[in-house]
Parts: sequence; C-alpha cells; structure tokens
Amino acid sequence: ALARGSLCGNMKLDFAPLHVPRHRRLQTAVVLIWVFSFLALAPLCIFLFFFLLFTQYWLVSVLYAIWWFIDYDTPWRGGRRVHFLCGLKLWDHMRDYFPVKLVKTAELDPKHNYVMGFHPHGVLVAGAFSNFCVYATGFRQMFPGLTSYMLMLPLWFRAPFFRDYIMCAGLIPSDKEGASYPLQLHPGGTAVVIAVGGAPEALDAHPGTFNVLLAKKKGFIKMAMEQGAHLVPIFSFGENEVFDQVDNSRGTWLRWTQEKLQGIMGISLPLFHARGIFQYSFGLMPYRKPIHTVVGRPIRVEKNPKPTSEELNALHQLYMDELSNLFEKHKTNYGVEKDVHLNFV
Repeated sequence: ALARGSLCGNMKLDFAPLHVPRHRRLQTAVVLIWVFSFLALAPLCIFLFFFLLFTQYWLVSVLYAIWWFIDYDTPWRGGRRVHFLCGLKLWDHMRDYFPVKLVKTAELDPKHNYVMGFHPHGVLVAGAFSNFCVYATGFRQMFPGLTSYMLMLPLWFRAPFFRDYIMCAGLIPSDKEGASYPLQLHPGGTAVVIAVGGAPEALDAHPGTFNVLLAKKKGFIKMAMEQGAHLVPIFSFGENEVFDQVDNSRGTWLRWTQEKLQGIMGISLPLFHARGIFQYSFGLMPYRKPIHTVVGRPIRVEKNPKPTSEELNALHQLYMDELSNLFEKHKTNYGVEKDVHLNFV
C-alpha cells in the first residue's frame, strides 16, 4: 500500500514504498540523469564555461575555447560517437524503466543508406534515444551492418562541453549539412534518424493523441532523393503516454505563446509533468509506461539530385501512406482502439 500525505490541502501525494527493489532504484536513477541532461545540462554547461573564466580555473575555459575552435565542425562531419559509453549497462536500466522495445518488421540491406522518420516526437523522444543512440534495445543486432545517427537541433551543438557530451551518443545536427554528411560519406550502412515533427510536434504530445506533424514536412524526403537513401517510416507506440501536458489546445493563449517562443528560440517549451522520484503524484520523471518502436519496411528511393515538385509530392504521399499502414497494422497490438487513426497535421 502506498503511504499518503497531503499537499496544498486537496492534492495528495502517493509516496513510493520504502522497500523498492534495487533494480528499480537503478532504473529511476538512470532516467533521472537522462531527464536532467535534456532539461538542464546545456544551460549549466554554458554557465560553467563563463563562471570558470572568473576563477582560478580560468585556464580550463580558455583551453576548451581553443579546442572548440579547432573541433567546431565535428558535429557537422558525422560527430564523434563513443561506442564504449553507448554500450554501458546503465542504459539497460533506462530501457527497463518504461520498458522500451524495438520491433523489426522488415530487413534493411546494409548495402544501402536510409533516412528513417521517427514518429511521434513525444516530449523528450525517449524511444528514439533508447533505440538509436545507445545500444540498449538491440538495433545493431537486428540490423547488422547499419550505423544509426540521431538528429538534434543545431542549437545544442553550440553549447560548450554539452556538444561533446551529446556527440558521444551519435547525435548530429539536424540541418541539411549535418544530416546529409553521413549519407555522402558512405555508400551504404548508414541510417539517419529524424524526429520529423521536431520541436513543434512536442506541443501536441498528449496521452491518447496521435497527431503527426507531417503534411508539410518534405525536407527529409528531398534529402533522401538527393542522396539516394531509402526511406523507412517508424512509429513509436507509447511515446506520447509517458508524460502529461498542460492543456494547450490550438487557439488558446498558452499555445499561441508557446508557438511564438518556439519561432523565436527554435525550441518548444511544453509544460509537461508526470511523477516524482520518491512519490508518484507530480514531478518531471516520466511514467513507467511501455514504448514499442516499430520499424517499418523500406521505401525504395532512386537518387535524384534535382527532384521536381511532382516527384517530391508523390514520394511524400507514398511515405505518409506507408506510415499510416504501419500504424493501422500494429495499433491493436499496443492498446490503440480500432477506430483510432493517425491525424496528419
């Protein structure tokens, strides 16, 4: 039974039991590190860089600035994944927290390159990180010969120290230069993973919703055509279920404010919440709800350096159809009602 206490009169806290198994404590600790990295580590690194300049350790920031200048282009040249860190046992604890499972539906020939569209973005793309950044769910075993590169906003690669941290996990900038480089570097065996809806889609990440920001998203389709990389749709069931979000329906003042800030800053600011570390009522830790990331079959793409609008639109429509078919085929396996369909925005 859960111990109960009161908060602000009406709100009651459901406290975690005192005797929690060790493996569950480890899972919570690793997910806490991951949430902290997403929410606070970048500004903390920026603060630390400037703070050190005014202390006796000023040389640390100066030497890092020199290194940063020399190494500036590395994120746009495939990054610098550290395989040892990606394979650490601690990521298994993160996988088991939810848990996260990668589901394979078709073979991907390593003789080709792939642009993989990840849907939906969710709040913190937990499924994408677990499956395609670290080695916790068996991507390398399921798709031997493929190396995955997850895309992230270029803004984060301009934060001192933090840029090196995220590159360790195989993250690279999501602009055209950064995303296309791995596809140009190797004739096969490269999988660039794009959370297509990006920051704006995070604002629609409410439990029980299946809104996919895709109707006007054609940049990744064009890149696949220019590079001759096959397209692979991915749908991550449960991605929107691990956090609650304050109601921000389109047309409300909150949504208007969030969209304005997103346009200015380049990042979205969803007001999300879930559970805490020692209690289950409120906090920024995600819920323990399963995430099943289903990788669809590849869509063959012929290299076309200068696709016409008609060719681009046709392939974009084919991709949306394949994503919809993937969702329809697997939705009932993961608790989605038969009468629920994807809503392309």
